[in-house]
Amino acid sequence: MNSPVPLLAARALTKAHGRTEALRGASVTLHAGEILAVTGASGSGKSTLLHCLAGIVRPDAGSVVYAGRRLEELPEKRLSELRRTAFGVVFQFGQLVPELTALDNVALPLMLGGAGRAGARERAGEWLERFGVRGQAELRPGEMSGGQAQRAALARALVTGPEVVFADEPTGALDSLAGEQVMAALTHTAREAGTAVLLVTHDARVAAYADREVELRDGAVAPQEVAA
Repeated sequence: MNSPVPLLAARALTKAHGRTEALRGASVTLHAGEILAVTGASGSGKSTLLHCLAGIVRPDAGSVVYAGRRLEELPEKRLSELRRTAFGVVFQFGQLVPELTALDNVALPLMLGGAGRAGARERAGEWLERFGVRGQAELRPGEMSGGQAQRAALARALVTGPEVVFADEPTGALDSLAGEQVMAALTHTAREAGTAVLLVTHDARVAAYADREVELRDGAVAPQEVAA
């Protein structure tokens, strides 16, 4: 059962890119262990909302509160630490380091956090196994299929044991079968680990994996979802 206090909450966020208002008073909550889908048409502000919630960009107004802390008040060094430990991020195209093998890509966040190379690679191998791509551990991203690379990206996002994973259109570059495999792996592993997931998608089939869905329209949460 979800705690009444959200793990992560955005309140009345506004954000403009030049003259374009991406967010217009968007509010959303995410509870520990919950999988939340944020849907909406292209240009509705979904990715901007995710970037604000993950501390990647700062909102122009409003607040993002994670575990009682306002992200907009934290220095960049502390935000970087949160993104390396408490948060995991997966993008549409995975964004694996092309020069590194899958194993070293997954081990990288651990080594950046101070883990030794041998221990980090061992743990990375375990996470690749969880996502069914242990056999591709020594391949570089360009040598893997899109689905394999995206599962390696998911392993990288979860290897540090984050409380929240932010997934921005994680199946957008995949065919239907690979997309279903990626979503099944993500949701199963997140539920097993008790990890909350904020999932941005325009695909109703992907949103169906979530516990709850909110829709963004023109930078704000659709009225019927505000009271949810």
